[in-house]
Amino acid sequence: MKALVLHAYGPPEHLSFEDVAEPVPAAGEVLVRVLATSVNPYDWHYMRGEPRIARLMPGGPRRPRAVILGCDLAGRVEAVGEGVTAFRPGDDVYALLPHGAYAEYVTVPEDLLAPKPANLSHAQAAAMPMAAVTALVALSGVERGHRVLVNGASGGVGTFAVQLAKALGARVDAVCNAANADLARSLGATEVTDYREDDFTRGGRTYDVLLDIAGSRSLPACRRLLTRTGRFVAVGGPAGRWVQPAGHVFGALAAGPFTGRKVVLADAVACRDKKAVLSRLAGYAESGALTPVIDRSYPFGDLREAIAYQEAGHAKGKVVITR
Repeated sequence: MKALVLHAYGPPEHLSFEDVAEPVPAAGEVLVRVLATSVNPYDWHYMRGEPRIARLMPGGPRRPRAVILGCDLAGRVEAVGEGVTAFRPGDDVYALLPHGAYAEYVTVPEDLLAPKPANLSHAQAAAMPMAAVTALVALSGVERGHRVLVNGASGGVGTFAVQLAKALGARVDAVCNAANADLARSLGATEVTDYREDDFTRGGRTYDVLLDIAGSRSLPACRRLLTRTGRFVAVGGPAGRWVQPAGHVFGALAAGPFTGRKVVLADAVACRDKKAVLSRLAGYAESGALTPVIDRSYPFGDLREAIAYQEAGHAKGKVVITR
């Protein structure tokens, strides 16, 4: 089968399309034909090996250990391994993987797969796993009547977060570029602040939850926005070669105890029950409360171009790849 293979850290040009062995499902695994995938910062951070501090973890200090990237998957079951009972060939599924979706086929543990939302195309479903799971994890504990602010509302995680906060019954406001203000409002945001013109931390409103995706303001500044029981949810931050965005996120976590406000990390990769979360997200999609925002769609052969475009940071919503 064809796969986009990474042999060394670096730009998209380091990725090459190669023939690799088609995987065979082991016991408890499902073989899925990949019909669509998408690009996330998670993918290109791994591709570049940046922030470099991350190379001390599973990425590998000198050479990447996972040679086929891609964590978002939407496809069709081709075969099942021994003991698999929830799926059969022909089922449409989607999943959040550690890696491996930038290929024609991938084997997936049964407990990571969920049925694809019935009303979404494979391309739309592929836009959801990493970004939508992150958004839903970040909104844990949000209830009707809460006030939520999403800083970085026009990207992948942000577009899902605005819709999910609205679906949970919260009043949601947004921070993004003025060019994306209408998009944020169409997704459910009541007030939209242009971060280029105004300091959103001095807007005078207070919130029960602040989702910090953009990482454009310090925690002490954002503290002004939070109620006494408010929660700062660290999602991302500015990119960098050595420690960012991890430096911003973990800096906020370290400073949290000194601010008198709760600070938590929203991490989709560490989510323990991905299948249950994906099933819940499918319910929101099928009810009409959640619609993926897709900026551009690329064919599989243009995956390197898709990664470069997403990495540039100007995409509204998600960048997807289809066959």
